[in-house]
Amino acid sequence: MSEIYLTREGRKKLIKELNELQKRKLLIQDEIASAREHGDLRENSEYHAAKETLANLMRRIMKLDSKIAYAKIIEEQNIDPDKVFIGVTVTIKDEDGADYQYTVVDLEEADPATNRIAIQSPLAQGLLGHTAGETVTVELPAGRAKFKILKISRYQGD
Repeated sequence: MSEIYLTREGRKKLIKELNELQKRKLLIQDEIASAREHGDLRENSEYHAAKETLANLMRRIMKLDSKIAYAKIIEEQNIDPDKVFIGVTVTIKDEDGADYQYTVVDLEEADPATNRIAIQSPLAQGLLGHTAGETVTVELPAGRAKFKILKISRYQGD
């Protein structure tokens, strides 16, 4: 897995989820052991459901382990605050004059409801590397749009 960039809060959330899943794993393993005691496993739906749940849980645990291991903390990176890159908050104005403010984060932390956009998103990709004062044409799913970059500030955490 390649490195990912997370905020300190995002990394804490992943660690918390991992700990909760590891506790749940123990419960499911107990369910499997209990289901084994019921005899013939070929017709034991509880056993098969618990095994499938455990397999899915283990996949998520492995994925979280990997993300945490390769994560770089945004606040600790030497990011140029004058250009749009991961870990900055950017204020833009669209062609209609409406202002928007977004924090550019990794996909793991993206949440459009809180104005956190993934660096992989079309908007972030179109803004990457540009500086305040520039007008940028961005290829969005709805078509091309122009945005003026009003302000860029380094993400400081919540």
